[in-house]
Amino acid sequence: MDSRQAITPELREWLLAQVAAGHRADRVFASMQASGWDSSVALEAIREVMPDVADGLDLEPIAMPDLPGGAGHRVQAHDRQVEVVVGMRQPRIVVLRDLLSGAECDALIELARPRLSRSETVVNRTGGSEVNAARTSQGMFFSRGEGDLVGAIEARIAALLNWPVDRGEGLQVLRYGVGAEYRPHFDYFDPAQPGSQAILKRGGQRVGTVLMYLNTPEAGGATTFPDAGVEVHALRGSAVFFAYEQPSPLTRTLHGGAPVLAGEKWVATKWLRAGRFD
Repeated sequence: MDSRQAITPELREWLLAQVAAGHRADRVFASMQASGWDSSVALEAIREVMPDVADGLDLEPIAMPDLPGGAGHRVQAHDRQVEVVVGMRQPRIVVLRDLLSGAECDALIELARPRLSRSETVVNRTGGSEVNAARTSQGMFFSRGEGDLVGAIEARIAALLNWPVDRGEGLQVLRYGVGAEYRPHFDYFDPAQPGSQAILKRGGQRVGTVLMYLNTPEAGGATTFPDAGVEVHALRGSAVFFAYEQPSPLTRTLHGGAPVLAGEKWVATKWLRAGRFD
């Protein structure tokens, strides 16, 4: 529990106001988490102030991928020491240096290059995918554990974030040419959309993203988080990790890839799921 957070009279008054407004306990819990409240503190407060509303609801804190507790500026991740450059709590955004070596970046690009095709996005109404003007990159997917290099990267991410390899999707590699971009979006699947239910049957909800930069563009191509006011520049071998406990804009994980202004940008993305992804 975060010692800086306490169940104050002001918090109790706010919770009582939520009850009076007819808000469900699970939505209040999600709102508190997205606003920076520790899960255990939020749960204790809701059960104290809203016992009738909370009764019978599944409000247990959600296990999430993250760096080891108390991690400093260097973390041993399986076979490689990774540097932590910046860490934010709300939203949970961590910028990492040297997650990949230069040689690994080059090798991943060359393995992916002959398999590239126009990137697609998920179609919410069906759960399928299609070409979308909001995403103008080329991309491909490796199957999980495909080859020694991909397997090593997946094991490294699993160790770094304490998240099993089998709870991750296959690695995706993307290439952005001059002018290519990915407009701001969320990575989770909106449960209100009809197509999401079929997707969620395979591994459950996405809960985290690791975006790895395989080269340094000449200009442009930063990863932007508009709701958090954060911009992460693409630097070869570095990465940004961000997590989202709830499939809600309250997580402030809206993000996008700014247009490449000169050269090209190569990235590799690893999406983490709540359950086993087969």
